[in-house]
Amino acid sequence: MKPKIAIPEPCSYDRAYSDRALPSYLQAVQDAGGEAVVVSLEWPPDEIARRINECSAVLLTGSTADVDPQKYGAERDAKTAPSDPLRDTADELLLQDAYNMRKPILGICYGLQTLNVWRTGTLVQHIESKVEHSPGRKVGMAHQVAIEGNSLLAREIGQSEEESLVAVNSSHHQAAKDPGDGLRVVARCPEDGVIEALEGTDPGHYVLAVQWHPEKDFAKDVPSQRLFQGLVKAAEKWDSSYHKSSSH
Repeated sequence: MKPKIAIPEPCSYDRAYSDRALPSYLQAVQDAGGEAVVVSLEWPPDEIARRINECSAVLLTGSTADVDPQKYGAERDAKTAPSDPLRDTADELLLQDAYNMRKPILGICYGLQTLNVWRTGTLVQHIESKVEHSPGRKVGMAHQVAIEGNSLLAREIGQSEEESLVAVNSSHHQAAKDPGDGLRVVARCPEDGVIEALEGTDPGHYVLAVQWHPEKDFAKDVPSQRLFQGLVKAAEKWDSSYHKSSSH
């Protein structure tokens, strides 16, 4: 049986973006061998909790929203986009369940940011850099990221134990600033130091988040494919160990 991966809709107030963005996440999970379970932002919390209970892993998507700066004790920057309380609620329920049950987590773009803030980290509200971090679909690969060798991220995308450079797409104007509790920085943009990936420090809990969009390049980019395959494998492993322990 395919492991079920819980995926929240990207944004409650930008339906056009959600409708455009969501299918590529669902396709990537499906092609990697998982079953995508879409979490509607319109569902009440008890319905979200019930659906999450059936899932073995969590994939936090990108969004056009920005996390409310009040959540990490900052004044709102003029360039910060409106927050999305419905998406916040869904992400917080997903994260609470995943941490309680030690389910695998993959965060993408906004998903990295919401994970970091939920873990009491902070964000850069608007990146000022010579590197273009938000070209979106105007370019394929926007810049490189330097990935720490001894990391879950390096292992998942098939890199060596030494630091390696990988080309990525880019579509964000915010980034992690201070990593949250139990998270560490495992990739940065080498030209300006912007944090590009975080992962959990607990080796027994699969927690990984990247600032780029592997779902957009899944069809042709091997590291992107490996990120989704890694999540699905971790979900399968969680699934089998959970059922084994619950049968005793």
